[in-house]
Amino acid sequence: MPEQRSTTSRTVAVLFVCLGNICRSPMAEAIFRHQVEQAGLSRTITSDSAGTGAWHVGNPPHLGTRRVLLKHGLTTAHVARVVTQNDFTRFDYLIAMDRDNLRDLRSMGGGAAARVALLMDFAQASGTTDIPDPYYDRRFEETYTLIDQGCRGLLEQIIGTLRLPNTTLPNTK
Repeated sequence: MPEQRSTTSRTVAVLFVCLGNICRSPMAEAIFRHQVEQAGLSRTITSDSAGTGAWHVGNPPHLGTRRVLLKHGLTTAHVARVVTQNDFTRFDYLIAMDRDNLRDLRSMGGGAAARVALLMDFAQASGTTDIPDPYYDRRFEETYTLIDQGCRGLLEQIIGTLRLPNTTLPNTK
């Protein structure tokens, strides 16, 4: 693992948000955390995930999410939770998996300072704005690929914003 390269005392906190917090957002949290670790920025960038709906609160991620993460050498110990008003001040970025989640976040956030955006806004030439929900169609691998692209772009954006010298993303997934 690379040595910590942070030259800033600022910590950036990212919250990934989907509907039930058992498929896409915990997958994004795990992928992003891995990318942050690979870049040597674990002390500078933190992440979590939550859902806009409370159906799965207290549950682990969907078995399909855990399987695709494991296939890519990643794990998660996440327990589903819902987005709270506190999240809008605790996190710098609230990153939605699709436009419905984005709309829900914007309606909840009021005048909060957090940046609310779609994950795919950070993916280069992805050709899509919404990450499909594999809960319904079981396309976990496709979901993984899209989330990986979006997380890479988001991490690059954050690194650029923090102006961290000599920090690059590893080319591995």
